[in-house]
Amino acid sequence: MTDEHLAALLLTARQGAPVATGQAPADEAQAYRVQALVIRALDEVGGWKVGAPGPDGPISCAPMPRAGIQCAPCRFDPAVFTQREVESEICFVLAADLPPRTAPYGGAEVLAAIGTCHPGIEVLQSRYADPAAAGALAILADFIQTGGYAVGAPLPGWREVDFASLAVTQTIEGGPARCAVGNPAGDMTRLLVWLANTGATWAGGLRAGQVVTCGSWTGKTTAPAGSTVKAAFGGAEPVVVDFR
Repeated sequence: MTDEHLAALLLTARQGAPVATGQAPADEAQAYRVQALVIRALDEVGGWKVGAPGPDGPISCAPMPRAGIQCAPCRFDPAVFTQREVESEICFVLAADLPPRTAPYGGAEVLAAIGTCHPGIEVLQSRYADPAAAGALAILADFIQTGGYAVGAPLPGWREVDFASLAVTQTIEGGPARCAVGNPAGDMTRLLVWLANTGATWAGGLRAGQVVTCGSWTGKTTAPAGSTVKAAFGGAEPVVVDFR
């Protein structure tokens, strides 16, 4: 399958025709090429999601369309976001550009480019008819299933926060709370440096104003239509998302 054909299928799926199982990239390189084609057809890059399955695991990323990023509290239409799988996360907003260059960025330089840190809630939405059977490469091509993103209020004094011990409590109206401590990917600086040096280079690097979210702390949970989701990180103001 060509890059253009799969990109066209994913773009059509955003209008209501889900991609069938088996329509997937041949390898990781093709998945990223498809990402690039889809975001260029859709919208300006408003941010990035980057994550890893563990502290030493492989890192992957995907662009987030600017149109899908909102400031919390906010609403996501349950008729559009039909899957409503949510994840509580920590994100950063860049204050300076990090364009591609020959010399790699170090951790201190990447952190210095960050303006603010925020709690956030990502709303996942697969473009595949059967997301569970789509496979890892299909998920990667599909922006790692990003649908929308809610950015909470800035986290005060974030540069002094010990993120490894920071706790989050996620509640979905009518259901039990889900709690977690620390990001399963470990040190988020590793993710940010990889994104600046490798993941975002095809898009011209990272840009001031972009939101970078560093993976789920809570895992994904399904929110019923009509419910409210809240994520509270430490003593920070909770992030609130409605599906009403």
